[in-house]
Amino acid sequence: MRLMQEEMIGYESEEEREMESSSSCGSIVDLGFQEKSMKVVVVGYALTSKKIKSFLQPKFEGLARNKGIFFVAIDQTRPLSDQGPFDIVLHKLSGKEWQQILELKMQTRWYCYGDYRLTHPEVTVLDPPSAIQHVYNRQSMLEDVADLDLSDAAYGSVGVPKQLVIEKDPSSIPDAVKQAGLALPLVAKPLVAKSHELSLAYDEYSLEKLEPPLVLQEFINHGGVVFKVYIVGDAVKVVRRFSLPDVSKRDLSRRSVGGVFRFPRVSCAAQSADDSVADLDPCIAELPPRALLERLARELRRRLGLHLFNLDMIREHGTRDRFYVIDINYFPGYGKMPEYEHIFTDFLLNLAKSKYKKRSSATSLP
Repeated sequence: MRLMQEEMIGYESEEEREMESSSSCGSIVDLGFQEKSMKVVVVGYALTSKKIKSFLQPKFEGLARNKGIFFVAIDQTRPLSDQGPFDIVLHKLSGKEWQQILELKMQTRWYCYGDYRLTHPEVTVLDPPSAIQHVYNRQSMLEDVADLDLSDAAYGSVGVPKQLVIEKDPSSIPDAVKQAGLALPLVAKPLVAKSHELSLAYDEYSLEKLEPPLVLQEFINHGGVVFKVYIVGDAVKVVRRFSLPDVSKRDLSRRSVGGVFRFPRVSCAAQSADDSVADLDPCIAELPPRALLERLARELRRRLGLHLFNLDMIREHGTRDRFYVIDINYFPGYGKMPEYEHIFTDFLLNLAKSKYKKRSSATSLP
């Protein structure tokens, strides 16, 4: 597994929830590609308009085209079986409407998702809808990290914060927190991971002001720095971003009763702090060990069944090798990841090459 490490301050754009329907998509014939000696890789995509703008940037599309990769918008008003043919299907749309369209097309023409993958091994779907839904639910998204219980004497350990799911009745939250043994302050996040909004509750009186369904996580002091670990197939890239500041016991004693602080966009202020990383305490700014990230990414890619995701990872302040994964995001804002154009084109080409080799091996069998 390849690992690239680099510093970057910023915050990815929140995904739009509206669905992007395009009538401009066409078949391979419409692409106008004349070079017959180069194998063409056709990627059909179904993305929101905001994701299209941030991901399919001109530089990326130009580099991809030069390498024989063409992106074709999937027309959601037409059967998928009438489009393409595609080598890769890339999608990230939310909402019941899109899921119903996807499932209907699979059931009526492809019978079911699993059967389509078996009968169309030449097409790679990024990624399986069931695997995506698994990480959209914050109750289940960190289960694989916890079950992994990753610990290495040489490089450190990776765990998850203690957390509690609250589905309803805000008045029951204080007692539930006590019974679960969670320590204040607590980070409150929406149960469905399609929003970056979060709240920080400093005392038990403020817990009743929270709005279920949500997940409560123990806040772990981490020096105000979060590591964004991007996974693109076998490639891993880690960047630094500013996060919530540490909370001391003195801070907790100073908070007024009912203290709840909401953070719609945690790292927005960090966008103008590009040069501040050099001023950080080296113990805080030091990137997680290469070997630890490689192993973590490899195991989670296998367990989650995903090719495209990132991890929000923190180091417990005062330690050098105790890390926690606090969030997992599917198909994150790769447009803000340095060198994403080259990383992603290499990934797509390797996918297509791997499929081609498997298909060639299968056809050569007696």
